[in-house]
Amino acid sequence: MSSRIQQILHWLGVDLIHVSHGERCLAGIGATIGIACTWGISSQFLGADATLLMVASMGAGAVLLFGVPHGALSQPWPALGGHLISAIVGVACAQWIDDITLAASLAVGLAILLMHYSRSLHPPGGATALLAVIGGADVHALGYAYVWAPVMLNALTLFLVALVFNNLSPTRRYPAAWANKSIAPKSQPGVTQSPVNASDIRAAMDEVDLVEDISEEDILLIISRAEAIAKARGKTFP
Repeated sequence: MSSRIQQILHWLGVDLIHVSHGERCLAGIGATIGIACTWGISSQFLGADATLLMVASMGAGAVLLFGVPHGALSQPWPALGGHLISAIVGVACAQWIDDITLAASLAVGLAILLMHYSRSLHPPGGATALLAVIGGADVHALGYAYVWAPVMLNALTLFLVALVFNNLSPTRRYPAAWANKSIAPKSQPGVTQSPVNASDIRAAMDEVDLVEDISEEDILLIISRAEAIAKARGKTFP
């Protein structure tokens, strides 16, 4: 691939990291199982139209929990706490603000704000908050019960499916803290171990002031393996 094409793909945000076919298939199978379970739950509490909207929110969550199970936004607290906070905010906006445009806008905006401060940022939470406002009579009739069923019941179900399914394969672990212990590389002979540690990376990420969907431990893992690749290429370290 030419450097010009690589630059264009990089500018477009195309991920050039090659993931195995097995990993991609596992993500698809896990999401299928998770959504089948949440669809059954939602249909018990909501009408057909509201169920479609609710499952759409969980579909976004399935992309994270099964597609990027090691990502920071996929971990247990964001996956559960993000939905909890967003659902409460959404119901409050629906009940206290008559103008639906204002209520919907504030629901999503406040949900993102509170998820940020509670360190539970989870993109599908925005859909959960929005659904509380625009979900129609079936959702509005639930009031704050919407928070527990179907939202938290669905979120917990999806999390439990991810917890089981993502640990059936030796190539993935969920939550990510388990992966850090089970797949972290041993000290590799001939490869200089970087003096950088997880707290250093956390400090650097704080200085950059960006939300990154990758943990400090995963960055260290990448650094270690990059050193091994460079060593194999003949690059020496001081």
